[in-house]
Amino acid sequence: MEEENQRDDHLHNLMGKHQHQQHHPDDRDNTRESHLLHHNNELTYCPLFKGMTQSEHDDFLERNVKEILTFKKGETVVRQGDPITFVMLLVEGSVRTEMITQEGNILNIDILEAVIPLAPAFIYGTKNSYPVDVIAVEPCTFLKISKTVWLEEMARNKKLMTNFLTMNADLTLFLTNKLQMISLKSLKMKLSTYLLENTTINHETFTLKQSRTRLAEYFGVQRQSLARTLKEMEEEGTIELKGKRVKVLDRGRLIRG
Repeated sequence: MEEENQRDDHLHNLMGKHQHQQHHPDDRDNTRESHLLHHNNELTYCPLFKGMTQSEHDDFLERNVKEILTFKKGETVVRQGDPITFVMLLVEGSVRTEMITQEGNILNIDILEAVIPLAPAFIYGTKNSYPVDVIAVEPCTFLKISKTVWLEEMARNKKLMTNFLTMNADLTLFLTNKLQMISLKSLKMKLSTYLLENTTINHETFTLKQSRTRLAEYFGVQRQSLARTLKEMEEEGTIELKGKRVKVLDRGRLIRG
């Protein structure tokens, strides 16, 4: 129990200093404490730290977190083509990623929610630059960690290295599926692929991460077109919609497109 309740003194002090700069003195103490506890609890569930003990997790933060970055809703976190000079670990909030095509169109890629690093597969590439624009969907907080130190940590910790490789493999699969989706002609086929990716035979229901407007942008269509296609799929008995909750009723029909 003593190990589970252990607090990272370095991160505690760093968060305290950060909150001191961000809040009025009258509410600083309460905000600092709740903010710190939120991060300490949530970071444990980051896929990069899967299988690590609380003490290993806290010790990692103690050694490596040197700076905290915050962004307001709508602010650009990084731009497509910016060099990746350090690891940015999103620990609070969510961001959207988008790419500018050669024709000048905006291609929405995904919504990322804490806790996750930005562009893990590109950090140590020959051309290590961000492949997309990253924009804050809501107020966001990042922990800044040295790339060199992160690499040294992975060399010492097999679990951390395995988690990092697994995350990169999952990202590659996601980008492959995204490319396949872009190549599809009809919106119905794109929606079918999207629904299949977000559900399984045993888990037929999921919650949309973004609004209908954002989802329409993700598919590169007008909101009215998305609404019309979703209604058609609902009327034919393929899916059931309740707000942001989507339930797949006929998986076979989705597979057939």
